[in-house]
Amino acid sequence: MYLFNETIKINHAVHREWLAWMKVKQIPEMMDTGFFLEYRISRLLGTDESDGFTYTVQYLCRDFGAYQDFQAQQAAHFERQLHERYADQYVVFRSVMKVVEAGGFN
Repeated sequence: MYLFNETIKINHAVHREWLAWMKVKQIPEMMDTGFFLEYRISRLLGTDESDGFTYTVQYLCRDFGAYQDFQAQQAAHFERQLHERYADQYVVFRSVMKVVEAGGFN
């Protein structure tokens, strides 16, 4: 399994709107591509929030091929949507991670 991670710092003025948009538009469309099994949105704590709030959005891929196919076929579309809607209101860092081990919570 692989995690595609987007860490985004979003301006205070638009962060609520951005979060709502992610939940009703961007994430459902990402999941509809069929490349991802599940997702998680988290807000980072203990960071400098003077110029915005920092979130991570993580998408779980079954295998690295699914991630590569998403990058080749769909990633530019989703990056463009974010930029067109929130230009100059965010910074984003994207990464991919191999899940080495996972467990449940008790």
